[in-house]
This record gives sequence, C-alpha cells and structure tokens, in this order.
Amino acid sequence: MEYYLEGDDEEILAPASPCSQYMNSSVLSLSIIAVLETSVPIEDDDSVILSEIRDVFLPINPRFSSIMVTGKNGEKNWKPVKVNVEDHLKVPIFPDGKPLEFYDNCLSEYLTKIAMDPFPETRPLWEIHIFRYPTSNAAGNCIFKLHHSLGDGYSLMGALLSCLKRADNTALPLTFPGREGSGKKQGKNSNAVAKAFKAVPRFLSGVIDTVTDFSWSFLKSSLIDDEKTAIHSQDDGVEFRPISVTTMAFSLYHLKQIKSSLNVTINDVISGILTYGTRLYMQETDRETCNAECTALVLFNTRAIGGYKSVSEMIKPNSEMPWGNRFTFLPFAIPKLRDGESSNPLRFIYNAHRMVKRQRNSASVYLTSQLLEFSRKLRGPEATAQYIRGTLRNTSFTTTNMIGPVEETTLVNYPVKGMYFAVAGAPQSLSVTMVSYVGKLRLAIVTEKDFIDGKKLKSCIESAFDEIFRLALKSSPPRPPSA
Repeated sequence: MEYYLEGDDEEILAPASPCSQYMNSSVLSLSIIAVLETSVPIEDDDSVILSEIRDVFLPINPRFSSIMVTGKNGEKNWKPVKVNVEDHLKVPIFPDGKPLEFYDNCLSEYLTKIAMDPFPETRPLWEIHIFRYPTSNAAGNCIFKLHHSLGDGYSLMGALLSCLKRADNTALPLTFPGREGSGKKQGKNSNAVAKAFKAVPRFLSGVIDTVTDFSWSFLKSSLIDDEKTAIHSQDDGVEFRPISVTTMAFSLYHLKQIKSSLNVTINDVISGILTYGTRLYMQETDRETCNAECTALVLFNTRAIGGYKSVSEMIKPNSEMPWGNRFTFLPFAIPKLRDGESSNPLRFIYNAHRMVKRQRNSASVYLTSQLLEFSRKLRGPEATAQYIRGTLRNTSFTTTNMIGPVEETTLVNYPVKGMYFAVAGAPQSLSVTMVSYVGKLRLAIVTEKDFIDGKKLKSCIESAFDEIFRLALKSSPPRPPSA
C-alpha cells in the first residue's frame, strides 16, 4: 500500500515513524478492528455520527487527515489531505426482521470482509462502520477500522476513548484499573548486605537470561519455525486468507480470585488459561501433534503505562506517553500436556509467571527493540518489516491486551455495553486480543477461517478456566459472563 509523490507534490510533510513504516510496507500491512457494542439500537440518521467524526474524531491527530506517501528517495511521510468524511462512513444493508442468529452470522461475515478489504491509497487509513442490526450480544455495533501505521493499541485506544463519555456523569473523566503485582514487597529496613549478596547472582542470572532469550528470539524470527500443528499450518500467505472472530468474556473478579490464591498476576492467570486451553484444542483436533513445539508471541508496550493520557498530551514533543507505535515482542514456548499426576494445569500459570519474571530480569525485550532500530538504519524499513513478519510467521499465535474503562461509557449518547478489538493482516492463523471493560475481560479470538474452529477453541479455553478455577480455589467454577 504505497502512494508515490509526483512532480511538485512535496509540501509540508511529517516524517513517518519507523514503526509506522514497518506496519505499512510491501511485506506487512496490519489493521486494528475495534468494535463498540451498544445496548440500544443505532438510529437510521448518519448526520449526528458524521458531525461527531468531523468535530471530535478528525481533530484527535493529524494522521487521521493524512495519507502515507513515498518520496523520490524511498522515504515515507504523512501528507495532509482534505477529508470527505462521507467516504469513510460505511453502513451495510441486510434484510430486516430476521432472527438474531441470522444477524450474528451477518456481523461475522462482515468483519471477515472488512478485515480483508485494503484501504484506498488516496484516503486516510481509517473507516467507521455502523452495523444497525441486533445480534445476540448487542442492539447495534460501531466498528472502527484503523491501520496500524496510525499508532499502536495504546495510541488508538486513547483516540477511541476521546470519543467516549462516562454514562453516569459526562463531566467526570474515565478511570482505569490499577496495575497489580504479585508477591510481598520488602520492607524499607531490609538488610543492605543481604540485598547486595542477592543482587550479584541476580545480575549474573540476568546476563545469562538476556543472552539466551535474545538469541532464541533472533533465531525464531529468522530461522526456526514452529512445527506444523492444528493451529499453525506453516503455509505462506496466511495473511491473505479470510479470518473469523469469536469473542468470549471472563469476570475480572473471578480472575482476581485465582490471582490471589496462586500469588501471581492477572496477566499470568489469563496467559495460563489461554495456553492450556490452546493445548486442549490441539489435543482434541489432532492428538498426534498436540505436544509439538509451539511458541506464543507476547507483545509488550514499551511505555511505563499507569493509565491513558489525553491525546493532546500524547502528541506534545517529548511526551512521557507519546503517540505512535511503541512496542516490542517476546516469544515463549507453550508448556506441553502431560499424563497422570504431572498434568496439573496450574503449571501453565506458573510457567507464564516465571516467563514474565525472567523477562523483567532480562534485557532481551530492550535489545529486540534496539535490533529493529539498528536494522532500519543499516538495511532500511522494508528489511526490518520483513524481520517482524518472520517473527509472526514462525510463531503459532500472538497475544496482546489493553486496559479499558472501569465505568460504563456512551458513544454519541449511545450506551456502550461491551467492546473488543482484533488485529487483521498478520501472517498467523491465530491471535488473541484482550481488553477490560466494566468488570469483564473481553477476548477476541481471531482464527484463519476453515482451518481453526473458533467456537471449539472457545469451548476449550472455557474448559481450561473451569479446571484452573477448581484447582486454585477448591470450588466449583462459576458460570462465565455473557460475551
């Protein structure tokens, strides 16, 4: 997706960031699809929505009114253009008066369609789709399709939140869950000598972990592919195949119960549930390959996030929480299923806990981001994009998560009852994205259509949660919340 400057087109241009160039290259083009579910029907009047786009959405960031262009020397920049908002608002038409199951399928097929449709090169890289028909989960759906070159999940979530208001009091700001850790903090008067003795082996261990993790990450990106399994076909061109989106939800209260019982973090809990559920799906689908070498790719935001900043603060020079694509990744091996007493699924959570703890003591994630920058300067953004694509292609699935508001919100006075997001265009057959909202953690399972059974995988993840909850709390698992 490249638009070349011609003649005297070069005017006031804003340089595209390195990550923006990676995400919009000849070998990699990723989009984020964010879905806001409303609890009341969306009226058949586009004027209010168009006005909101002009007055609220477009001014959020200059990139929403720009296209990416390629200069004579191959450099990429953002070029401001005049935006006709009517071109960016899409409203699909389906037969009226059908059952909810019919519209569930219509929404699923529509998400598949817009995920595959490329953006026009001569327009800014975003669209808003209004699905006015009732489904099993909502009375209506507002769908944002945003190209990943516009920003990462943090930036784009901040942009979407700029369009939302608190339902209970529009004058109050949105609030977000606090960051939670695990384990006990040491007292201020801990023995200094003891700390020094502990620091030496921790430093040496960190050096070893850094070398090991970084070397393995580099090999996964360039040479070592996961084995062929029920979730990883090893095929080229997976990013051009249709996808299917299946959603599910977990109660944050129940996840916190497991967290407290096992003395880990919520991220550890959900990672353990996902990896164990994935192994169960692999076992049910193809027992011969269910314990094959399988790697998950975890995406990390490189900002020290404690909450969202306003977009006006993000775009300031030298902002603490700047706009843009600021992330790195870490591959980690998924534990294998075992027979007998050693099959305890809680070890999937403890494995995730050890992996994150090890990552905090390792500079591998930092070195990976530095490697991308070094590659860009030495070989150019296209070669770096190829490296990122190789990382995605050689791993079995990707997982990432975002935090959402604690309170219920409204979008143009329509109450938002739920939200989720998905990433399209990745050379993988499976990805799982998560966002918290009003006491729930919503998962979107993005699968390659006709290769992975999304509903079956969802059922296996639910079974994984039930088993883990039962073992962690010694009680029957609760009924899952509606997706």
